[in-house]
Amino acid sequence: MLSVFVAQPHGLARVPWEPSEALPKEGLWFDLLEPSAEEERAVEQVLGIDVPTREEMREIEASNRLYEENGAVYMTATIVTKLDTDLPQSTQATFILNGSHLVTNRYTDPLPFRRFVAYAETHPATCSSPVMLLAGLLESIINRIADVIERVAADLDQTSAEVFATTRRRSERRSRDFGQVLGRVGQSGELVSKARESLVSLGRLLVFVQQSTNASMTQEARTRFRTLSRDVIAMSDHASFLGDKVAFVLDATLGMVTIDQNNILKIFSVVTVFLLPPSVIGAIFGMNFEHMPWLHDGWGFGAAMGLMVASALIPWLWFKHKRWL
Repeated sequence: MLSVFVAQPHGLARVPWEPSEALPKEGLWFDLLEPSAEEERAVEQVLGIDVPTREEMREIEASNRLYEENGAVYMTATIVTKLDTDLPQSTQATFILNGSHLVTNRYTDPLPFRRFVAYAETHPATCSSPVMLLAGLLESIINRIADVIERVAADLDQTSAEVFATTRRRSERRSRDFGQVLGRVGQSGELVSKARESLVSLGRLLVFVQQSTNASMTQEARTRFRTLSRDVIAMSDHASFLGDKVAFVLDATLGMVTIDQNNILKIFSVVTVFLLPPSVIGAIFGMNFEHMPWLHDGWGFGAAMGLMVASALIPWLWFKHKRWL
């Protein structure tokens, strides 16, 4: 799908376009979303650029995603999508600055693009030039990543409190589902990893666009890109901190799982110790010899049972005295 946007006094406006029609030359932003070959050719013919295909965007090396060709600036960045699902994904989006036009080529529709379009429709300052459009798009993407990082930080704090809670009642501690906790930690780690990957890509893009020789790059735009670069660096540092915290919480959770397993094995071991002496006494009195102590005495059965109870009770009292239980 090809969307053409033009600058209006009230803000950005979408212009209806049919494949049978010529592209409006007053278009400021040409947005290609899962474009067909015909739509790609139409943009290439009107603007005189080479729009990379999906295969080219995937195959291109990370070190060659930023380049200038025939006066146009090509920038391909990795963007994380589906952040509100259990399976966040990384995808590539290409931004092309060509004189007085901005071209975007993407095969997913992430939330930052939709948010920016809705915002630009009522804020004409954001669409004063293609460079300002690019800055607004990148800012929307970075803000989305910031929201995700804040959400991950809050979730990690909650998870850490659950893992290290010591004021819970014993029944509540036993009912903790560490499998669910591990799932949440893994989800947080995946989000942080995808966010860091996207931030690294955006950071390289911002440095490149500031150094480009694009004639429409004003001082205001460069200042805005520098601000975004500082934001990306700060967020990358925070994402690295969260990555370390994910590893710490993961190790702590696995440690708690090991402690719970040891407690279960401890119970079985203690029960075995308590039942072993009575089992030995019962085995002795169960021997089929003719001459057995207390065999013909009326109180023999009660004495044997009392002896077995005492043999189990004495170790239990000793363990309690030593505070092993």
